[in-house]
Amino acid sequence: MGQRVVISQLGADPPEAIERFAHLEPMAMPDPSSLGPHDVIVEIKSAAVGWVDLIMASGTYQHVPVPPYTPGLEYAGTIAWAGPETRAAVGARVMIDPFLAGPRSSGAYRAYGGFASYAVAPADAVHAIPAGLTFDQACNIFGNYETAYHCLIARGRLQAGETVLVHGASGSVGLAAVHVAKLVGAIVIAAGRSAEKLAVVRAQGADHVIGTSALRDDVKALTGGRGVDVVYDGVGGEISVESLRCVRFGARYLIVGWASTPAARGKPNQLPTNLIMMKGLDVLGCPTVISTVNDPSIRAARLAQVLAWADAGKLAPYVSHRFALADFKAALMAKWRGEVIGGCVIQP
Repeated sequence: MGQRVVISQLGADPPEAIERFAHLEPMAMPDPSSLGPHDVIVEIKSAAVGWVDLIMASGTYQHVPVPPYTPGLEYAGTIAWAGPETRAAVGARVMIDPFLAGPRSSGAYRAYGGFASYAVAPADAVHAIPAGLTFDQACNIFGNYETAYHCLIARGRLQAGETVLVHGASGSVGLAAVHVAKLVGAIVIAAGRSAEKLAVVRAQGADHVIGTSALRDDVKALTGGRGVDVVYDGVGGEISVESLRCVRFGARYLIVGWASTPAARGKPNQLPTNLIMMKGLDVLGCPTVISTVNDPSIRAARLAQVLAWADAGKLAPYVSHRFALADFKAALMAKWRGEVIGGCVIQP
């Protein structure tokens, strides 16, 4: 008998949802006779603990789940059963596309989150894990690197030789942005508050790492007074305003998220329009999922590139924290408190 995490109702904020409304319950392997010919059952080996898993539990993500539900957007494991009209082989190592299965997807597969012993997914969502990647790394591929690609490449038009300032660079998506920027030949300045975390980001490929206390002076010094070409901002709040003083004329400012104000219902982040105008900036909202829902055709190119990089061994997600399924609350709170560098996973 396996287990799964269930969130019985949404909390006022993520900590309340985790502490009061999340629990473990027994879970049997799904009955193959109840499934379709294109379905597979995955025995989950690792599930990513993402920022979206946290804010979804408090209803502050754009996709609001209907409780009770099992969290865990992205997971990897082995095929335990495969429908007769699939090409999946029992025992194969696979990673599951979170756009097509799991709590952020639509339809019947939404019922199966990664914080569980088993999940059901459609064959279209099943991808072989690239050689050289562990289960822990594999469940940190899609959401992180597709987001980085959409923001930096599709929206930000980042080019080789340009300089990008990455905020939140020690987070899972932020570190993916560092990796993607380096893959296309950009110069990366990674900003953060923790010297320990920034040391890891530097080891993961950032050209420069800086604190946030003297952001403008440090960026100007590193760019010869010119400023950066692109800002990748997943933090929001006060750091955003200061970042507008770190850019060259005509730079691109990418709004990726607002981790500094995760539960700010009805309290919008604000940017000064005078600085935006005087610097001739392109301020670009970069909601990866919403953009893809509005135009599904944009996904093919980025998914192909991300998977090609992974298959070629050019992507290797960094995972700092690993937890057993029974310790899921500790895993979620470690992510909430900012203790994680890169990825955090639950291993059922």
